[in-house]
Amino acid sequence: MLGLTLSVHDVSRPDALAPFSAVVKSRAEALVVLPDAFLQEQRGRVLEHVARVRLPAIYANRREVTAGGLVSYGPDFIDHHRRAASYVDKILKGAKPADLPVEQPTTFELVINLETALV
Repeated sequence: MLGLTLSVHDVSRPDALAPFSAVVKSRAEALVVLPDAFLQEQRGRVLEHVARVRLPAIYANRREVTAGGLVSYGPDFIDHHRRAASYVDKILKGAKPADLPVEQPTTFELVINLETALV
């Protein structure tokens, strides 16, 4: 429909990060970096490699953008934590956790690093 081809690359080990060679070989035109504990831990290296291969990348967390990434779109974690605190408050006041509704994020943010965009 959109003429896009999805190419999935497993980057779950430090040696898989090294050259991002599979991404380059696949002639990717952009990256979607999913929120993953390993990639969060390796944030600096990921940003360095993405900058080296000069691909636009979108992240799920504003931390990557403030550290030099291009763009992020995802839940507003400050709001998310504030809402979690209200749950803790309700539980401490006697509410049963099983009686509380499950909530999904309702506030999302788009963050663009203009300095990175202009490079």
